[in-house]
Amino acid sequence: MHAPNRRQLRTRSRAWPSAFARALARAGVRPNQVSVASIVFAAIAGGAYCLAGMVADWSASLWLVVAAAGIQLRLLCNLLDGLLAIEGGMKSKTGDLFNEMPDRVADVFILLGAGVALRDYPWGLTLGWSAALLAVLTAYVRLLGGSLGLPQDFGGPMAKQHRMFALTVGSLAAAAEHLVRGTRWALFGALVVITLGSVITAVLRTRRIARGLAAR
Repeated sequence: MHAPNRRQLRTRSRAWPSAFARALARAGVRPNQVSVASIVFAAIAGGAYCLAGMVADWSASLWLVVAAAGIQLRLLCNLLDGLLAIEGGMKSKTGDLFNEMPDRVADVFILLGAGVALRDYPWGLTLGWSAALLAVLTAYVRLLGGSLGLPQDFGGPMAKQHRMFALTVGSLAAAAEHLVRGTRWALFGALVVITLGSVITAVLRTRRIARGLAAR
């Protein structure tokens, strides 16, 4: 059975995340600790983006790959904390707080960092902080629906997993692009997609909330 206010991820049904979560549980790791660890990996990703924006040689590609790895490790933490809390029976009274707050901090670290990596590009830094602001807004709309008694709406087209997928692909493509051409337009394009998609996501979620309230 799925919790109504829990993001549905197909990865949870695979064997390896559950095995990893069981290993963490045996080691005494708590869900809230994993949630906080996601901030660490997000900070690594954000820092790697900043370093990529400071250099012009081949190492910029390396830092973009590090950023992509940090994003994926952040998402792994997001997966494992839920498995520990729900499937592992380790849900705590502060679990919901630790489930939400680190995600918002992680989004800002990563998306703003991506903007810093593009600070020499037209509107690059603006795209970064706009994407970060809109990521927080989409989460706010989701939580607002929940506070009004409706199931939380995790729909896209640019929910968290979609944002991080687009940014991961954009980062890896930009790493290859930088080696060949010395540019990072693929990362720029990813931020444009995230920004526009997040606006659409916030609008669609708001409309669904309005319909849900009107149907009561």
